[in-house]
Amino acid sequence: MQTPSTAQIRIAIEVLKKYGEHLNHNAVNRVIELSDSQLHDQQPGRIEAGTIEQTTRIETVAAQLEKWRNELVQERRQCVSNHI
Repeated sequence: MQTPSTAQIRIAIEVLKKYGEHLNHNAVNRVIELSDSQLHDQQPGRIEAGTIEQTTRIETVAAQLEKWRNELVQERRQCVSNHI
């Protein structure tokens, strides 16, 4: 498997962050819909807990990708300086 470019990793990080924003937006909309229909009181808490869990996972993966990207940048800088 070929190592992705730093630009590809950056794009993956941006996609993950946008997905996290999407999850948060959907969770807010679901809670609003529940409050309008006056359904069970525990449901909004479950939605919030699930969303927090998912976005935490996304943030963890994005941080790992950012670390990998930084390592690749550093390696490439060392390769360039070694060739000069």
